[in-house]
Amino acid sequence: MENYTVCQLQKDMRFEGFLLIRSAEKRKDSKGNDYVDMNLTDRTGEINCKIWNWDPEAEAPEAGTTIKVRGLIQEYNGRLQLRVEKWRPATDEDPVDMNSLVPCAPRKPEDMMQEIRETISSFENEDLRKLTEGMLEIAGDRLSWFPAAQRMHHAERSGLLHHTTDMLKLARDLLEVYPWLNRDLLLAGVIIHDLGKIEEMKSDRTGNVTDYTRDGQLLGHLVRGITNLNRVAEKKGVTGEMLVLLEHMLLSHHGESEYGSPKPPMFPEAEALHWIDILDARMNTIKTATDKTPPGAFSEKIYSLDRRIYHPLY
Repeated sequence: MENYTVCQLQKDMRFEGFLLIRSAEKRKDSKGNDYVDMNLTDRTGEINCKIWNWDPEAEAPEAGTTIKVRGLIQEYNGRLQLRVEKWRPATDEDPVDMNSLVPCAPRKPEDMMQEIRETISSFENEDLRKLTEGMLEIAGDRLSWFPAAQRMHHAERSGLLHHTTDMLKLARDLLEVYPWLNRDLLLAGVIIHDLGKIEEMKSDRTGNVTDYTRDGQLLGHLVRGITNLNRVAEKKGVTGEMLVLLEHMLLSHHGESEYGSPKPPMFPEAEALHWIDILDARMNTIKTATDKTPPGAFSEKIYSLDRRIYHPLY
């Protein structure tokens, strides 16, 4: 049987191969029988499946586990679904290539971390350097593999670094057009704006997010980012204008209250951060969609964009 990636699957095709469990939940059908609802993924996409007649005493498979699965591709409510005929956990003897299963950032995490550290070392403002370095200390080693989202943009291993370093490139270009912006403040805002996500989501080292943490549910990464920044400021002895400006940038970078920001951006660098964030997030979402869509076709509806995306015949 030919090996297909998830993005190549079509209705009535047969599939047999290794996939990673993104999520798995035990449920009951209309007759009260147990089954497991699973989302399976490789680096190209994700597909839902259901395993019926599940043992009532058994737990659902653990997210982040690799399994070998065989079945038929069907369509349900306009979406492809895998009807599982047989499956088992992968073993150490199986020829599993994790690089084919896990979406990863296109650059090495150590290279992206080096770019961020070199940017911080170039700051002329001592307060911004202290605050940004302190926020990296809180993030720790998790930043090297943490994703930027569960399902939307940069939902990949090292996705948070990918998002941050691409935003740094955009910010530097923007500074060429608007040189009157405060360089250190804008770049510091880019580096720390999403670090609170590390405490917002539950992710394993593959970059697979299974759920939101208690902090993520009750506070979110904007508020957690502010509290972490204040911890750093107290520890480093930083007070005054730059601290308040950086706090506002964290609080306002989503732009509007309906997206979680209680205040809109109220000074130039905050406005710039907001639009750089939106541009990079949307372009990554669109690229992910077109990578999964044949040229000349439209993607499925992208709910974060509220539209389908066309893959042009360039």
